[in-house]
Amino acid sequence: MAEREGAREGRDRSPAGATASRPRTPRLDQPRPPRRRVLPEWDPEAFGRLSEKIARFLGTGRFIVWMTVVIIVWVVWNIAAPDVVRFDSYPFIFLTLMLSLQASYAAPLILLAQNRQDDRDRVNLEQDRKQNERSIADTEYLTREIAALRAGLGEVATRDWIRSELQDLVRELETERTSRPPVRDADDR
Repeated sequence: MAEREGAREGRDRSPAGATASRPRTPRLDQPRPPRRRVLPEWDPEAFGRLSEKIARFLGTGRFIVWMTVVIIVWVVWNIAAPDVVRFDSYPFIFLTLMLSLQASYAAPLILLAQNRQDDRDRVNLEQDRKQNERSIADTEYLTREIAALRAGLGEVATRDWIRSELQDLVRELETERTSRPPVRDADDR
């Protein structure tokens, strides 16, 4: 027993010599220690929701009006203001840069929102397809059941059929009674 424990301890110890630089294999029965992350973490769903809100705003008339007002104020300020307070002279290079920057961020956000909408549409279409399959299967089942009931009703005596049969029997009995001579009782003789 002591030999077994010594062998275990020898296995647990890191080997010395040429193989000492080999990394130790992690234990699978224990959780890994948390690692430091270089990049910040974010919730992809929250980022997707934010991008959809921005994309929805970019697609509204309100955004077009505000963007037009900002550009008009920018241009008027840089034309009519004194030279000391102007920040973007006539070719309006800074304005062009700002509009390019806005467009470079808007395009990926709109694409991300469209991709999320496509994913939702795909899921909805799949659910609709499955629902349609279930509806078709249910309809086929009910059709078979109705056909079986109709076939079974063909063998069941209905009220009208019984009434017509009884009326036929009554007519038959009346014709028999009128066609036979009356039977006399023994007391009548």
